[in-house]
Amino acid sequence: MQDEGRIHDVSDTAIWVAYYRAKETERPDALFQDPLASLLIGGRGEKIARRFGPTGRYTEWTLVSRTVIIDDYIRAAIAGGVDAVLNLGAGLDTRPYRMDLPVSFMWAEADFPHMVEYKNKALEAHTPRCRLQRVGVDLADREARRRFLAEVAPEAKNILVLTEGVIPYLTEQQVAELAEDLRAQPRFRFWITEYFSPRVYRYLRTAARTRVMANAPFRFFPADWLGFFASHGWMQQEIHYGSEVARHFGRRPPIPWWARLMMLFASRERIQEAMKYSGYLLLVPREGEAR
Repeated sequence: MQDEGRIHDVSDTAIWVAYYRAKETERPDALFQDPLASLLIGGRGEKIARRFGPTGRYTEWTLVSRTVIIDDYIRAAIAGGVDAVLNLGAGLDTRPYRMDLPVSFMWAEADFPHMVEYKNKALEAHTPRCRLQRVGVDLADREARRRFLAEVAPEAKNILVLTEGVIPYLTEQQVAELAEDLRAQPRFRFWITEYFSPRVYRYLRTAARTRVMANAPFRFFPADWLGFFASHGWMQQEIHYGSEVARHFGRRPPIPWWARLMMLFASRERIQEAMKYSGYLLLVPREGEAR
């Protein structure tokens, strides 16, 4: 019998993430509403989450924070003239159904064909709030990816690219190639993606986490996260950290008691640094470079 709590490949992480969105939706003080998340995860989401033990509470906090940050980025981008979103590795994201989007707005999603098929079937009775296109494509196939990027949303002129929870699973070479392929498309004006300080890498590589994530390991650990993207044509325009969401909404991260005790004796500089360990970037193409 198949172990439903096991992560068999990177696609299973979409179920894990959607589970935390479903949990947040049930809270009386929910920071967002994602009523379709529970429909998409079936019974596996909770079983996968349980595999992470107590550390799953921090992962949940991180995923809720990132959802809030990305939602805000998207709203601001649309207000600023973005006419399409391209969600690469979209997984089980339901923003076209749950966000207040213009009816004429174009939203394009790309993921493995089996993920697109599953999502289409699960959501066939639900109507998105905007124009929605889903394409099954192996984004690891560079030639297929380049063709897709050149042809997607042909009417759009100002596209925001989203890679939520995608970059960490790629190698540095794969991220570099993706960055260059996105940079080659003049219509791609913004890119939302993760940020991790190198100081958190050791937490992402713990034995317990590595064991659970054996079939979908994190592989992107550049020495200089921002410098890496700058060297491949993308510069930081904005960055927002999970700690900002915590302060604004009173959602303190569920760190262990001993960590809180250590913070009582930490310097102000050390605390400020810790508050910027992870977040989400809004990148823009680097000026003065040929496309």
